[in-house]
Amino acid sequence: VGAVTGLGVLPRPMAALGAYRCIECNGEATELYRDYQRGVLRISICKSCQKPVDKYIEYDPVIILINAVLCKAQAYRHILFNTKINIHGKLCVFCLLCEAYIRWLQLQDSSQNTDPDDLIRYAREWDFYRMFGIASLEQTSFFIGIFITLWWMTPEMLKRKSDFILLLKALLLSTYGKLLLIPAVIWEHDYTPLCLAFIKVFVLISNSQAIRVTLNLNRILPWFAIFFGLILENGVVFLFQKMGWDI
Repeated sequence: VGAVTGLGVLPRPMAALGAYRCIECNGEATELYRDYQRGVLRISICKSCQKPVDKYIEYDPVIILINAVLCKAQAYRHILFNTKINIHGKLCVFCLLCEAYIRWLQLQDSSQNTDPDDLIRYAREWDFYRMFGIASLEQTSFFIGIFITLWWMTPEMLKRKSDFILLLKALLLSTYGKLLLIPAVIWEHDYTPLCLAFIKVFVLISNSQAIRVTLNLNRILPWFAIFFGLILENGVVFLFQKMGWDI
């Protein structure tokens, strides 16, 4: 069993109660593995379900990534609870840049002006910054809609500030599907709009799984929260359109 995976560095094998989670039943655990020295390590067994607490600690990072892409709850629990990942902010910014680039590219395609004048170039650069700001506001409104719904439906799940932070990190990580926007545009073909729609659906499915795993909910409530988040996000889009902005 290795102590390092491609998705993060595992903490010490022993930790405070509840520091880790069983990837099978979501039960709390104090350790992921036990070190018997001389290179002998043993994966801990969950006291609740009698299964290994986290089998992924000995898996290849590629296998973990494939399981995460397949939206398996076990892989999500491994990533969210049993690894140290501090790329939430960077991943969020990069995904927003990808989305802003796609919108900016579509905006430029709709414009027939090919004047190389400096003012035109500056205007196009400003358009990119504007697309980034709009994408950021839309995602923020989407997350706010999710938080409001979950806080209203299950207030006991979000009592502490740490619960909000953990859910926010889970949502940010689960938007990794937006990185597929760039290759979808680079290898543009007749089915690009369909690919973009599938990417949007995949991101929403990942968001739903992240909410479900983080708060240990059923499948219905996360989708209800996402639906309300989409309503709030589309409200922001409608507001921008009323202001006469191309988005």
